[in-house]
Amino acid sequence: MTAIPHAPWLKAPETQALIAALEAARPDGSRFVGGCVRNTLMGREVDDIDIATQLTPDRVTEIAQAAGFAAHPTGIEHGTVTLVVNHKPFEVTTLRRDVSTDGRRATVAFTESWEEDAQRRDFRMNALYADAHGQIHDPIGGGLDDARAGRVIFIGDAHERIKEDYLRILRYFRFNAWYARTPLDPHGLHACADLVGGLDALSVERIWKEVKKLLAAPDPRAAWEGMSVIEVRTRALPEMSNETRLDALCRIEADLLMPVDAMTRIAAALKDQEGARALARRLKLSNEERDRLVSALDDELKITSYMSLKEMRRAIYRLGNEAFRDRVMLAWASAGGDKAQQWRALMAHGQMWTPPKLPLSGEEVMTAGVPAGPKVGEVIREVEAWWIDSDFPDDKLSVIERLKAVAQGMA
Repeated sequence: MTAIPHAPWLKAPETQALIAALEAARPDGSRFVGGCVRNTLMGREVDDIDIATQLTPDRVTEIAQAAGFAAHPTGIEHGTVTLVVNHKPFEVTTLRRDVSTDGRRATVAFTESWEEDAQRRDFRMNALYADAHGQIHDPIGGGLDDARAGRVIFIGDAHERIKEDYLRILRYFRFNAWYARTPLDPHGLHACADLVGGLDALSVERIWKEVKKLLAAPDPRAAWEGMSVIEVRTRALPEMSNETRLDALCRIEADLLMPVDAMTRIAAALKDQEGARALARRLKLSNEERDRLVSALDDELKITSYMSLKEMRRAIYRLGNEAFRDRVMLAWASAGGDKAQQWRALMAHGQMWTPPKLPLSGEEVMTAGVPAGPKVGEVIREVEAWWIDSDFPDDKLSVIERLKAVAQGMA
């Protein structure tokens, strides 16, 4: 039997206190489930800890309050209560079975059967449970082998699992991007192809959230190619058609072990600013997300691998560090990954340099004899242009001297 008794999250005092309280109420009635178990088995980082229990939500809340834990009914209609132990949250959900589904949401009924609870999940690697001692339980079979092999396979009939929630099409590719060490399972791929029309029923917010998670994977190229082959990409993300640039960007990041940024990859997959705006409108991106994509795709200021350090600093001052990084990565990918040493040097310098603030205030401009009003802004802009062209000298005296010259010229 497989066990994970030494997992850091399992040994943590908060985890032990919570599972002990639940176990005291019903021995072997609560088990850890899903990502924390899967990721531990696969040697991945664990972010969230979910617990499945035979106890009802009301009983879970009573136990938590008696133990001094905070209890929040965050998903009570589906049996989920979020318990907070010493500032650490745990989602505790009563075992469930689906009564009805419509492709977007499910009506559930509580059960005491671990098998029924497992059957309603999406992939076999997500239907793994660990008891209070770290012993692994695989009630439907195949999940443990999938986690060991890096294989993403639907539970039971893939068509039925997808019809329960069409978001599972995108989750199929997202989990392959993150966890697969084998080719895409053909049965799952065919089911996604057969039911691709179901993506139209999903809310755009759910699609956007899933896409960001997918493209945050270390290397999503195989999954993205699979999405494109069966038209999932064109159906859900028609604006993201620049597969050549996205592939080149992912290759650069993978080959050079560079940090991944999902938003940079999304920008790479878009053709231009109009595509960014169209995606933002359709998927209801935040203003901040929209502006970042639009800025990344602005080609007014040309970024090249042979930029001088002075040109780089001017560009960063104008764009900001984040937008500069996005544009460097997109330009590098558009160049096909050539001249890697030059691009990396540009990236390194860009990350180390923080744009300074012009050491000049409006009050100082008026002290120099410029009357209050629009001319103050004109003077500041002219002094700033000189300061930028002089490569941002950290010399207050020189700035004041330039201010006096500009002010006299405008008198």
